[in-house]
Amino acid sequence: TWHALAPEAALAKLDATASGLDETSAQERLHRYGPNRLEASAGRSTLARFFLQFHNILIYVLLGSAAATAFLDHLVDTGVILAVVLANVVIGFVQEGKAEKAMDAIRHMLAPQATVLRNGERRSVERDLLKNTGITETNG
Repeated sequence: TWHALAPEAALAKLDATASGLDETSAQERLHRYGPNRLEASAGRSTLARFFLQFHNILIYVLLGSAAATAFLDHLVDTGVILAVVLANVVIGFVQEGKAEKAMDAIRHMLAPQATVLRNGERRSVERDLLKNTGITETNG
C-alpha cells in the first residue's frame, strides 16, 4: 500500500527522486511497462452482446419456470415469465451499450498531455509517452 508510506519510502520503493525521473529512466520504464493508456475494450458484435444477456443464472431460473408453467398448461403465467425474461435482457443490453459508450467517451476525454518532473523541471509530455508511477508524475 504505497499511499500509506512516507514520501521518502515511496520514492525509494519506486526508485525515483523528489526531482522526478531522468530521461533515460523514463524511457526505460516506458519500454518496460508500456504507455499510460486505458486498454481498448474487446469489441463484441451487437448480436453477441444481446445473446450474452441470456447467460445469467436468473434468466436460467426464469426460463426453467417458464418451461414448468408451460408443461402445466398455465400459458398466461408462461407468457408473463417470458415477458420478464425479455424485459430483463433488453434492459441489460441497453445498459451495457451505454456503459461501453461512456467508457469510450472517458477514454477520449482524458487529457492528451501530462505534467511530469524530469530532472527537477516540470514539463508536458504526451500522455501515451509515459508510464504513470502514481508518485512523481501527475496527469494535468
